[in-house]
Amino acid sequence: MYGFLWRRLPGPTWLKIIEVAVLLALVVYALFTWGYPWVAEQVEVDPVIGE
Repeated sequence: MYGFLWRRLPGPTWLKIIEVAVLLALVVYALFTWGYPWVAEQVEVDPVIGE
């Protein structure tokens, strides 16, 4: 999968590194903005009392 992504990105190696960093940042941002809050709503956590 990563090889496919690397071959599909345009530009020289230094530009591909920047593009991969931006894509990774977007994925992390999306997870923290929409992914993790959605999972937190779906999972019921019982608080531990007395510890």
